[in-house]
Amino acid sequence: MKLASFALAAALALGSVLPAAAEPYVMDKSHAAITFEVDHLGFSTVHGQFRAFEAQIDFDPEKVEATRLSFVIDPASIDTGWGPRDDHLKTADFFDVANHPEIVFESTAVTPTGRDTAKVAGTLTIKGVSHPVTFDAKLNKLGPSPFDATKTIAGFTATGQIDRTLFGMSYAAPAVSAVVPVRIDIEMSPAG
Repeated sequence: MKLASFALAAALALGSVLPAAAEPYVMDKSHAAITFEVDHLGFSTVHGQFRAFEAQIDFDPEKVEATRLSFVIDPASIDTGWGPRDDHLKTADFFDVANHPEIVFESTAVTPTGRDTAKVAGTLTIKGVSHPVTFDAKLNKLGPSPFDATKTIAGFTATGQIDRTLFGMSYAAPAVSAVVPVRIDIEMSPAG
C-alpha cells in the first residue's frame, strides 16, 4: 500500500513542488496511527488500523503550502481485532496483499483553510488503482517537547473518506460500507 503518505494525512501540508524552505521531518512511530471504521450492515461499527507504515515528510510551518508528504502502508498489517476477518481482508476480495504489498498516498497540494487547518490533496493507490483523495488536516500543536526543549514536535490529525469500490474492493458493498472514514494521527520532528 503505497499509501505511504496516506500521508494523507500526516503532516497535512504537502505540496507537489518542494520549495527550498521545507525541511525533512521524521515521524514518531510511537505516536502515529492510521485508523478506519466500517459500518457492518447497520448493526455495528468495526474499527481497524494499519500497524505498519512509513512516511516521508517535508514541512515548513511558516509556509504550509510548501509541505510535501507521502505514506506507504503495508496492507498485510491490517488489524480489526478479529483474525479471521483480517485474513479475509488480505485476500483478493479486498487488499490482495499477495499481489499488492503496498498502499501509497502521495500529496499533490496542501491548501491552508485556517490558522491551523488545511486541505491535503493527493493520489491514493490501492491494488494498483490510483484515484485523487483529499484529507482535512489540523495542526494540533507545534512547539518544544516538554521532555526536551531543544526538540520541536508537530502533531497533526487528518481525516477523510475513501470509497473502497473505486479500488476494486466491492465485496459486500454497500451492505458493508463502501465509503470508509479514515483518520491519520501523527507526531513528527525536524530530521536534523
